[in-house]
Amino acid sequence: MINKEAKLSPEVFKDDIKQAPTRNGYGEGLLVAGEADKNVVVLCADLTESTRSEAFSKKYPERFIEMGVAEQNMATIAAGLGISGKVPFISSYATFSPGRNWEQIRTTISYNDSNVKIAGSHAGVSVGPDGATHQAVEDIATMRVMANMKVFVPCDAVEAKKATVAAAKIWGPIYIRFAREKSPVFTTESTPYTPGKAEVFWESKKPQCAIIGCGPLLYNALLAAKELEKIKIGTIVLNNHTVKPMDERKIIEVAKKCGAVVTVEEHQVAGGMGSAVAEVLAKNYPTPQEFIGMQGVFGESGPPNEVIEKYGMGVKDIVSAVRRVVKRK
Repeated sequence: MINKEAKLSPEVFKDDIKQAPTRNGYGEGLLVAGEADKNVVVLCADLTESTRSEAFSKKYPERFIEMGVAEQNMATIAAGLGISGKVPFISSYATFSPGRNWEQIRTTISYNDSNVKIAGSHAGVSVGPDGATHQAVEDIATMRVMANMKVFVPCDAVEAKKATVAAAKIWGPIYIRFAREKSPVFTTESTPYTPGKAEVFWESKKPQCAIIGCGPLLYNALLAAKELEKIKIGTIVLNNHTVKPMDERKIIEVAKKCGAVVTVEEHQVAGGMGSAVAEVLAKNYPTPQEFIGMQGVFGESGPPNEVIEKYGMGVKDIVSAVRRVVKRK
């Protein structure tokens, strides 16, 4: 059942639920953060409209820097701004930032604990027609391994706005992951959001499996939970929006309550959010686990939802994973 404390949208399971890309929340969050703090500045690598930095650039032109196609330079300049009292946000497609400028992020931003926020847009295979070269499915892994770096993966546009505003108030390097394609907006302004604290969105009376997800695919997890209820398999759906630092206490709590776990992410299963969950459980409470995500392959061009289905991240795939892992208990 939907957890009332989550205060999700009353339209959560309606066919005509509102949809918006999570990158929209980034653009809206920048305006809020910029109004609250004059030290917030935004840099972009020639993708101002696509990354939704455009509204900030028009409202605060004196605090916006168009870097052109120069992601390495963008990271290095932001590092200097971040140790000089500014709160810089840098944005590009995730395949280019943090993809192309990973070394500069590591050495000039993270190593110096510079106060830079990295917005990786167009992440995951739901980029669709742009194909494998533009489908970042390794970024969570490469960023969470970096010392001093925090990693946020908001589940919808509303949460993306909250994550952006929150990032501006937290000292240090933060990577925030956004998607290009429209996805259901199923949280509300009242839905609890605290970086580092996972939230239960669904809980059956007798849960047999915890579905732990992040990003827009969390909506598929909710749809799967509803389907599983029909066949008497109870679940907990946990919004694990902060991959680092992860809410270890909550991960262990739901694993103990259910005895089985399925992780759901639009990312390679190797090194991603699911791997981080497995690390927590291996150390504290070993639990049978199944992994929904990219299984060691690159994506391809195609309609976003069809690509999601092809690579085993649809609702039916989550249902199947839950049924498999419950049998392993």
